Amino acid sequence: MKKIAFKTLGCRLNLFETDALASRFKAGGYEIVDAGEADIFVVNTCTVTNTSDQKCRQAIHQIRRKNPEALLVVTGCMVNHRKADLIEEGFADYVIDNERKSAIFDIVEEHFRKGQSDPEGYDRDLFSYQPAYDTFHTRSLIKIHDGCNNFCSYCIIPMVRGRSTSRPAKDIYDNIQSVVDHGFKEVVLTGVNLGRYQDGETHFESLVEHIINIKGDFRVRVSSIEPDQFSDRFLQLFQHEKLAPHMHICLQSGSEDTLRRMHRFYTIAQFREMCQRIKGFRPDFNITTDIIVGFPGETEETFKESCDFAREIGFSHIHTFKYSKRTGTKAAVMPDQVPESEKSRRSEIMRAISLENKLRYFEQLLGRSQKMLVERIDSRGIARGYGENYVPIQLPGAGLERNTFAEITLGEILNKDNEDKMVFHGYLKKFSPK
Repeated sequence: MKKIAFKTLGCRLNLFETDALASRFKAGGYEIVDAGEADIFVVNTCTVTNTSDQKCRQAIHQIRRKNPEALLVVTGCMVNHRKADLIEEGFADYVIDNERKSAIFDIVEEHFRKGQSDPEGYDRDLFSYQPAYDTFHTRSLIKIHDGCNNFCSYCIIPMVRGRSTSRPAKDIYDNIQSVVDHGFKEVVLTGVNLGRYQDGETHFESLVEHIINIKGDFRVRVSSIEPDQFSDRFLQLFQHEKLAPHMHICLQSGSEDTLRRMHRFYTIAQFREMCQRIKGFRPDFNITTDIIVGFPGETEETFKESCDFAREIGFSHIHTFKYSKRTGTKAAVMPDQVPESEKSRRSEIMRAISLENKLRYFEQLLGRSQKMLVERIDSRGIARGYGENYVPIQLPGAGLERNTFAEITLGEILNKDNEDKMVFHGYLKKFSPK
C-alpha cells in the first residue's frame, strides 16, 4: 500500500478539491498520511498574493529536500500563474493545472504503471470530482462554481481559474445527498463567485432552496460570497433551520473612491443597504468580510473611511489582506503604491477593529441557544465545534460524540483579547446522538 500526503494552501475551493482527491486515493487503496515518509506528495497551491507564492515555494522545497525519492505533484492556482517557472525549477515531478487537477489519481496511477504520465493528455474538467467521503474535515465542502468574470483591478483569479463556470445542479444535489447519506452533518457551498451560479433556469437562490429541502439531518453553510442585492426570497431562506445564518461577504474597502479604483461593482450605500436588509430578516445574522489595506492610492483619509465603515457594519471578523501587487493586473501599474511599512501599520489597525467587532457580536449572543456541531473532542476531553451562527464553542465532552449535533447555551466568552482564540464556553441543553 503506497502512502500519500497532501499539503493545501489557500481557499475553501482548494480544500474541497484536496478532500475529493484524498478520498479518491483512499478508495483506490492508498494510505493517507499527514506527512513524513510518504511515497507521493500532492501540493495544492494558492497564488492570490506574493505571500501565498512564497509559502507554496517554501512547502515545495521543504518536501523535496526531506523526501528526495518521493513522487511530488504540484497543482493549483500557482501552477496556472507560474507553470513555466515551476517546471524550470525542477522540484516537482508533475506540474498540473487546475483544469486537470481532478485527474491526478489517474496520472499517478499511470506513472506507477508505466513509469511516466502526460498530464496534458487528460481532458480539462473542473467538476469531475467524486464525492469526498474520507476527508480532513468534519464538514463536507461542495464545489458548485469556478472562475470569475469580474476582473477587479487587483485580482489574478480570472487568469488562474478562468471564466465563470457553474456545476450542473443535478450533480450538486446528488453529491450532497451522497455525503449526507454517508453521515456528514454540515455541507459548505464553495466556489469562486457563488452568487453568479447559473445552470439553465437554476440560479444561486433556487439552488440553495432546493438543497435545504434535501432529506437528512444536516445543515448548509454558504462560504465566501461577493456582495449582491439578495432578494427577499433568498433572505427568507435563512429562517429555515438547515441554512446557517452566516455569510462571508467580501467588501474589500469601505471607501467609495477605493472601490471605484478596485473596479468593484457596488457602492458603499448599496453594501450598507444590503447588510441592513440581512439584519432585518435575522438580527443575529453573522456577517464577516475581507478588507484590503494599502491599495494603490489609499490615503490616510480613505483608510479611515474603511475603518469607520467596518465599525458601522460590525463585521464579526475581518480577514485583513495587505495589498499585494500581481503582475498582469491593472492595479500593479497604478501610481501611488503604498509602502509596505504603511500597509503593515494599517493592517494592525484593521485587525484591532476586527477584534472589537467580534467581542461586541459575541456579547450580543450571550445566553442564547446554538446548535453546535461537535467537530472534535481533544485529549483533555473538551468538545469543540461551531454553532449555526459560525461561532466557536467548547464545553466538557463527556457523553458527547464527534460529528453530532448538541443544543448549547452560550456562556462565558474566553480569550477576549485574542481574536483567533476567542471562544464561547457552552452549557449542554440537549444532545442528539447518531
